[in-house]
Amino acid sequence: MSSEATVRTAPTWMREFFLLSSLWGASFLFMRLGAAEFGPFPTAGLRVALATVFLWPILVQQGQWPALRKHWRPVLLGGLINSAIPFALYAWAVLHITTGLASILNATVPLFGAIVAWLWLGERIGRLRSLGLALGFFGVALLAWRAPGGAGGKSDLAPWAVAACLGATTCYALAASYARRYLMNVPPLATATGSQLGAALFLAIPMVMTWPEQMPGLRAWAAVVAIAVLCTGIAYILYFRLIVHAGPSRALAVTFLAPVFAVFYGVVFLSETVTLWMLGCALVIIVGTLLSTGLLGARRFR
Repeated sequence: MSSEATVRTAPTWMREFFLLSSLWGASFLFMRLGAAEFGPFPTAGLRVALATVFLWPILVQQGQWPALRKHWRPVLLGGLINSAIPFALYAWAVLHITTGLASILNATVPLFGAIVAWLWLGERIGRLRSLGLALGFFGVALLAWRAPGGAGGKSDLAPWAVAACLGATTCYALAASYARRYLMNVPPLATATGSQLGAALFLAIPMVMTWPEQMPGLRAWAAVVAIAVLCTGIAYILYFRLIVHAGPSRALAVTFLAPVFAVFYGVVFLSETVTLWMLGCALVIIVGTLLSTGLLGARRFR
């Protein structure tokens, strides 16, 4: 590809990068508002079900139904790894820790992504990247050590909520390498729609079994619709487009910027407190992640 073509295409994916960061940053706020009344499984289940309803007409109109039908098995399985499990884990976690903390922990996705790519795809990890992995996990340990509770204050379940977030980020990391291995030839819209359909099928029974006895209010419904359409339907189209056009590492790097939006939303709308400890640990995690993914290398300092 010529340098002229690179200059022409780079601004396009950069705009999508920032838009996706703002949408995924908002997802933590919407998850908190929805899960407070719906509970974790119904919040996650409605999120993917409504996202499927939103995406399906677009899929058909764009003529990508044949692509989904051809690759339906790997696409549906990808929905379990990339949506069903992590969405449920995060919906539970934000009830016990602040949305800001959950979003900072989400920034470890590329960190785990580097390990998964090394173990699964055979990507090389040199000394500098190994140092980044150690630094990133050190930052996570420090952050977990003084994990603040949720909107209601301190929570005895905060350490388990941190573990749930890390379980979700591991799923995202697995899903990124999985998409690179099995879904690179599938159009982004077909992957996004099919993965949400697969997640909806996997979450259907848990959602029905844990449906709240009292009907949630308008605010909770609005939050679920917003997270389904904006933070899932539209966001996953952008995410899979980034994987194809900018590469998996740059796509996962969205998680560096999303916490900035998430912390801002949490402070403004949920009156959450951001401590210097959280910001310091976030800086350690991000630097470690940049090193571990190779996005920050020795050549940058020459």
